[in-house]
Amino acid sequence: MTAKTVPVDTFDLVIFGGTGDLALRKLLPGLFRRYADGQIPEDSRIIGVARDKQSNDDYRAKVNEALASVVGGEPSLQAKLAPFLEKLGYHALDATKDEGWQAFAEELLTHGDRIRVFYLSTSPSLFVDICTRLKAHGLNTGKARVVIEKPIGKDSASAAVINDAVGSAFAESQIFRIDHYLGKETVQNLMALRFANILFEPLWNSNYVDHVQITVAETVGLEKRAGYYDTSGALRDMVQNHLLQLLCMVSMEPPAAMEADAVRDEKLKVLRSLRPIDAEDAAQLTVRGQYRAGASNGGAVPGYLTELGRNDSRTETFVAIKAEVDNWRWAGVPFYLRTGKRLSERVSEIVVAFRPVPHSIFEHTAGPVMANKLVLRLQPDEGVKLWLMIKDPGPGGLRLQHVPLDMSFAEAFGVHQPEAYERLLMDVVRGNPTLFMRRDEVEAAWKWVDPILAAWETLREAPKPYTAGSWGPSAAVALIERDGRTWHEDAA
Repeated sequence: MTAKTVPVDTFDLVIFGGTGDLALRKLLPGLFRRYADGQIPEDSRIIGVARDKQSNDDYRAKVNEALASVVGGEPSLQAKLAPFLEKLGYHALDATKDEGWQAFAEELLTHGDRIRVFYLSTSPSLFVDICTRLKAHGLNTGKARVVIEKPIGKDSASAAVINDAVGSAFAESQIFRIDHYLGKETVQNLMALRFANILFEPLWNSNYVDHVQITVAETVGLEKRAGYYDTSGALRDMVQNHLLQLLCMVSMEPPAAMEADAVRDEKLKVLRSLRPIDAEDAAQLTVRGQYRAGASNGGAVPGYLTELGRNDSRTETFVAIKAEVDNWRWAGVPFYLRTGKRLSERVSEIVVAFRPVPHSIFEHTAGPVMANKLVLRLQPDEGVKLWLMIKDPGPGGLRLQHVPLDMSFAEAFGVHQPEAYERLLMDVVRGNPTLFMRRDEVEAAWKWVDPILAAWETLREAPKPYTAGSWGPSAAVALIERDGRTWHEDAA
């Protein structure tokens, strides 16, 4: 089976922070993949912008090195590399100074009113300067679009400052707030599973769903993000955006149509329906953790403080939360969220745990009747598993087994599944904001997260330690087990 690739219109894509880790590790490899698949027109341009003084050829050499692992020994990709690199240009610009901006603007404007995408892969502190100068030089008009990377602020107040600044230069319809988790194949397949199959949607409510688990686990530590991460922590870095967006996709009502604002309206309703967590119940409903030295990825790893190079930090590297959506569909159904660094394995998944059958007709010798589960795996191997009870084959009486119907996307379709950034970048070029966050979504998410942050400050409790390579602090296990439930472990 082959995937259908639909070319986009000709565009100029400018990456501010074009020499940074995100650009070289995700954005440019993603764009190369789209070019190799024939989706990017030949006369499109990709321009890196950073403070470093270097020539176009210097930049192309740097990108060529970054693409080595993507190309590998694949002849079809090797043949596409040279023409892709020819599309790349570079401009040395300081976002805080006017020097060089006029020449930069003139170069872009020579191509008329073609699609112009400005990707702000920089510190949020530069968003205001960049957008102000884009507006001053007339680059915010026509088919211009701006992409904003997280974090969008550290709380509601700082998010409003960023949104106001970007909004003063670009209309809301031009602003694409990116969350790459929404570009993952499984997240979009969740929409198809729910709304294109009569099997699931009638059961997608508190009458049949016992609880939902959302896990985003990483085995890595700080890597190159120590400065940012210690001022952020897992709640701001992961929960406020990634996990809450996944929660919205699971729990939202069916939109009237697969249109951007219809989908985002339903997600907004979920965020506004989240039961508040504050100082009165934060200790019972949330768990903070920080990893200590242990073993991960097959070797010994240092603790968070050692990696950070400090003797003390109250920043959490792990969070578990019991959340509830107070509406008719989900009343009484807990949503257990957990995310952390240096955990046992790298996995992102959504588990919809259905209620058990009301009565078992089988003899005890048949074994226990386990509740059904729908498991959507986002990474590392994207796919869907539906856990069912069946009879164990063979003679000698009836014995029950809990087994999954397993669909791996890679095995089922046999094609390269585009990385999330590949899909989202092409959506920006198309002007399709369905998988991007609207301003009111960001504000609603912060409105729920802010009281949790305030509660932690009031409680003044240090994050609970956990050993690197484990599944987090024991308090996270207690959080779900005191409700008579357990975290999902895929034994198959």
